[in-house]
Amino acid sequence: MLVRSFYIKDIANIAGPIILGNLGFILIGVGDVIVAGRHSTNTLAAVSLATAIINCIMIFGIGILCSISAVLSNYRGAGKEAEKYFYPSLKFAAILSLIMSIAVLAFIPLIDKLGFEPELVPLIKDYFWITSLSIFGAYLHCMAKEFLQAFEIVIFPNILTVICIFVNVGLNILLAFGYGIIPEMGTAGLALASLITRYIMGFVLFLYCFKKVSIKPFKDAAYYKDLLKVGLPASLAVMIEFIGFNAITVILGRISGIYAAAQNIVCTLTSVSFMVPLAISNATAVKVGFANGAKYYKSLKTYAYTGIGMSVAFMTCSAIVVGLFPEYLVSLFTKDAELVQVCIPVVFCLCMFQVFDGLQVALAGVFKGIKKTSVIMIANFISYWLVSIPLGCFFGLKLKLNLLGFWYSLGISAIVLCTIMFVTLLRKFAKMEDSCRTSL
Repeated sequence: MLVRSFYIKDIANIAGPIILGNLGFILIGVGDVIVAGRHSTNTLAAVSLATAIINCIMIFGIGILCSISAVLSNYRGAGKEAEKYFYPSLKFAAILSLIMSIAVLAFIPLIDKLGFEPELVPLIKDYFWITSLSIFGAYLHCMAKEFLQAFEIVIFPNILTVICIFVNVGLNILLAFGYGIIPEMGTAGLALASLITRYIMGFVLFLYCFKKVSIKPFKDAAYYKDLLKVGLPASLAVMIEFIGFNAITVILGRISGIYAAAQNIVCTLTSVSFMVPLAISNATAVKVGFANGAKYYKSLKTYAYTGIGMSVAFMTCSAIVVGLFPEYLVSLFTKDAELVQVCIPVVFCLCMFQVFDGLQVALAGVFKGIKKTSVIMIANFISYWLVSIPLGCFFGLKLKLNLLGFWYSLGISAIVLCTIMFVTLLRKFAKMEDSCRTSL
C-alpha cells in the first residue's frame, strides 16, 4: 500500500501543475466559446466550424511536438545529456509551424465548397486568415512546455497558462464587442485575441527556457528520427480522433449551424474534464519513459497501472457530476433555448463516453513512454473511422437522430478503442517480463 501511495504521489507531483495548465489551456478555449455565444449564434457557429477544421490541421504538429517530453525522458533515464536538445527542438517547432500555417491558408479556397450557410462563410474565412499567423506562437509554447516537462519543471509553464486565461478573455471581450476607438470585430476579434495570447505564452516561456538552459546550435539527426518515430504515429492518432470529432461538426453544420454550435459546446464540456486525465497521462509518459530508458520494468508497470487508475477514477466522478447538472452546464455557454434542447440529450450520452475517454488517454501515455505509439494510431483509426463515423452516419442521418446519433457511435467507438489498447498493452508487458527472464 505504501509503495502504491509513493507512485500516486510521484505522478501527482508532476500531474498537479500540468492539470492546472491544461485546464487553463482549455479554459482559454471555453472563453472563446462563451464570448462567441454571447456575441451571436452565428459567431458561435462560425468559430465552431472554423476551429473544427483548423484544429485538425494544427493538431498534427502539436502531436509531434508532444513527443519531446517522452523522448527526452527516455534519454535522461538512459543517462544521456538531454539539456542540449533545446535548440534542435526549437528548430523543429519553427519548421512545423511554417508547414502548418501554409496548410491552413491553403484550405481557405475550399471553404466555399463545403456547403455551409452563406452568412457563415466570410466569418469562417476571417478566422482562418488570422489563425494561420498564430500557429508559430502556439507551437513555440508547446515545444518549450514539453521540453521543461521532460525535466519535471512544470510549475511556471502551467501558471503562465492560467494567467493567460484572463488575458484571453479580456482580449476576446474587447476585440469581439469593441470599446472606445476599438471597433466591434466579432469573429475576427476572437481570432486576433487568440493570436496575441498564443504569442505571449510562446515568447514568455521561451525566455524562461533561455535562462534555464544553454541555447546553442546542435545537430543530432537521431533526435529528429526519435521525435518522428514516437511523435508521428501519436500525432496521426490524435488527428484521426480530432477529424472524427470535427467531421461531426462539419457534417451536421451543413444541415444547420445550430448542430455545429451544439457540438462545440458538448466538446468543450468534455474537454474541461479531459484535461485532468490528459495531465495524468503526460506525467505517466514522463515517469514510464524514464523507467523505460533505465530498464526499470517493474517500476514501469507500476507507474502505468497507477496512472490508468487515477485517470479512470477522476473521469468516473466527472461523469457523475455532468449527469447531475446537464442543463446548468449547458446554460453557461448559451441562453438560446433551442440550442440548449439540442445539447441536453447529448450531455447524458457524454457521461458514459467520459469514463472510456479517461482510460484511452491514460493508455496512450503509457505507450508514449515505452515509445510504441503506432498502437495508438491503429487503434484510433479502427475505432473512429471503421466504427464511429459509419455508425454515426447511420444513427444520425439515416435514423434522423442528428447529433445524438453521432454521440451514440462515439460511445461505442470509445469502448472498442480501449479494448484494443488495453489488450495490446498486456501483451507488451508480457514480452517485457519474458525479456527480463531471458536476460537473467
